[in-house]
Amino acid sequence: HLMLAAALFSSIFVPPVAAQLHTDCDPMEKDCPPDPAFGTTHTFYFNATPPQDTFKLTAGKVEYNPDTGAAFTMRKKGDSVTLMSNFYFFFGRTEVLLKAASGTGVISSIVWSSDVLDEVDWEFKGGNESYAFSNYFGKGRQDWKNGGDHLVKGGVLNDYHNYTCVWTKEQLEWWLDGEHIRTLLAKDANNTDNYPQTPMKLSLGIWAGGDPDAEKGVIEWAGGVTDYSEPHTMYVKSALVEDFSTGKEYSYGDRSGTWESIKIVSGNSTAFESIHKEPEKSLSDKWNDLPSGTKSGIYAAAGVVGALLFGALIFYYLKQRRRGQQEAALAA
Repeated sequence: HLMLAAALFSSIFVPPVAAQLHTDCDPMEKDCPPDPAFGTTHTFYFNATPPQDTFKLTAGKVEYNPDTGAAFTMRKKGDSVTLMSNFYFFFGRTEVLLKAASGTGVISSIVWSSDVLDEVDWEFKGGNESYAFSNYFGKGRQDWKNGGDHLVKGGVLNDYHNYTCVWTKEQLEWWLDGEHIRTLLAKDANNTDNYPQTPMKLSLGIWAGGDPDAEKGVIEWAGGVTDYSEPHTMYVKSALVEDFSTGKEYSYGDRSGTWESIKIVSGNSTAFESIHKEPEKSLSDKWNDLPSGTKSGIYAAAGVVGALLFGALIFYYLKQRRRGQQEAALAA
């Protein structure tokens, strides 16, 4: 992530990390509101707007298409597009079907992030069509040695690929198109201290690492200066999210930032309720749900009403006809 570039060049340049990594409230510093849990498994298909209360736009605009999925487009300098989950998962798995954006300095990303700035990344450089990049950070600490690069058959720009992470308290795995390509053991991350281990949000986004106003080190990491003369679009067809925990909320029990400190409040989360809400029934569905006796009664009542209406029409017709005959006789 941007932290990688900042770490590489921090001895020369001021790291621009704060602009990219942010937490509304750090539980290692003060008491914070509980995090809304996911507490379920669901595949979000981005051929249409996600279910209510599940995702929010934190920057830019996403366009949804039945064939290509969600389009994240950067059209001009200063643009970035980010779709972030409203929910958190506490250990779990995500599978994202994504086609990265082309363009020098253009970064497409799949990011997990927590309130204490634990982070897990997939990143793609628009000027490097052959490789996907994996990364992680614990508690916001910069360490350029955390990154990995992975050759992608067919390239990251020309087709959709399945980018998966599987996360437990013991280890973190990265998978590419069903192939296991990297494992991080918790004990190997500074004896678990730098291991991502707190409830995470999922973010999907595109940004310009090669913006001309960015720090030189960031531009070099991104692959060069971004050309804004044409749009750059990242596509996401779907995202499976599985929360390995179940509950309504996750809260921090102390200032340690460890998984042992996380408390789980039982119940169904807002996202869970939104996903599993029964769809509004159509009139035909409501009719089909009626008992046969009720339907027969409605048919009978409708028949009576129809007969009364028909009789009234006949009466009106005869009355009008008689009046017409009387008027004709008077005129003669």
